[in-house]
Amino acid sequence: MIPTYREAFNANFTPEKYQYFLGKLGEGYPAIPFRVAETPIFIPETLSKKLIAAGEEIIALINQPNFKELTDRAVPKDWAVPNENDHPHFLTFDYGICRNEQGELMPLLIEMQGFPSLYGFQSHLAKNYKSAFGLADQLTPYFGNLSETEYFDLLSSVILGDHLPHQVALMDVDAAQQKTAIDFFITARHLGIKILPLTEIKREGRKLFYEENGQKIQLKRIYNRLIFDEITDQQELLASGFDPREELDIEWVTHPNWFYRISKFTMPFLDSEFVPKTQFLDKIESIPVDLENYVLKPLFSFAGMGVIIDVTTADIEGIKDPENWILQKKVTYEPVIQSPDGGVKAEIRMMYVWPNQGSPQLCINLARLSRGKMIGVRYNKDFDWVGGTVGLMEK
Repeated sequence: MIPTYREAFNANFTPEKYQYFLGKLGEGYPAIPFRVAETPIFIPETLSKKLIAAGEEIIALINQPNFKELTDRAVPKDWAVPNENDHPHFLTFDYGICRNEQGELMPLLIEMQGFPSLYGFQSHLAKNYKSAFGLADQLTPYFGNLSETEYFDLLSSVILGDHLPHQVALMDVDAAQQKTAIDFFITARHLGIKILPLTEIKREGRKLFYEENGQKIQLKRIYNRLIFDEITDQQELLASGFDPREELDIEWVTHPNWFYRISKFTMPFLDSEFVPKTQFLDKIESIPVDLENYVLKPLFSFAGMGVIIDVTTADIEGIKDPENWILQKKVTYEPVIQSPDGGVKAEIRMMYVWPNQGSPQLCINLARLSRGKMIGVRYNKDFDWVGGTVGLMEK
């Protein structure tokens, strides 16, 4: 979107350079199971300022004294975890890149989460784009003038807290087999923490332990990457490991309840030029006559599952639990990324960390390119110049 960088990148792009880039990106790590795009996004300052302003409006809502009261219903009773802290340690906001009536680029909020994203991988990805394609030194994926060293120092301080690396573990249901495993390995390499599946963490009383070289080591803090929806029907995992819903002497980064509080559930409470009109389905007074301009989304499903794009009156009338759905004005993505054979749509995720003491700090970003009907790797597997990428800005 910065024309000089885009034109130079496209003019110098070759499939051989792309394959070289992919090889360097995965060097020393297991195979990356998701598609990485041929190009980064070059984010202009005007758009960057709007993305920052949009985030500040959302954070103002999260900082309201009554925010927990507003979102209590979002936390499933069956998966509520005790000892919730005052705020999440991570915030991620996804924006579709559109055009407003004046023809200007405009970010519109699509999704939000109080949950970590690919904080390790995105730094690694940006570095490899810059190196493999010979991009300008002044391009950076970081906000706030952070250097790579300062970025990982910040990430380390939030994830480790007051503990030593061996007392902290990144946890998922089967961490090494996850699609995002490369992010886990990069994070562990920088921070020195363990990567553990839930089943290798054992409970004794209120304490949690793992074993290494025949020694039992107490965990003090869990960098949580586990989404409970993935194990709802796998109670045997909790039986062989531990149940996060029990009273435990453990610190969560971030506490699991925030995954639900800051989600699609939060969007109806936002009134902003950066947020498409969103209503709880049980709160709408009448079904809009222009349903073709709306999308129907279940509140408690993720990665685009269950979304109804071409909504009909019958779809709405057939919903048995309207309190668990939202009706949202459709967002029209603008194909702003110029590929060799046409425009490509883009989504940008703004990624924050939130220390125990202090305010949320915007630090890095993630982006996705799409030619399909929906953003996301699974919807674009038959196209090129699509997939995961990162936004680069001028320092």
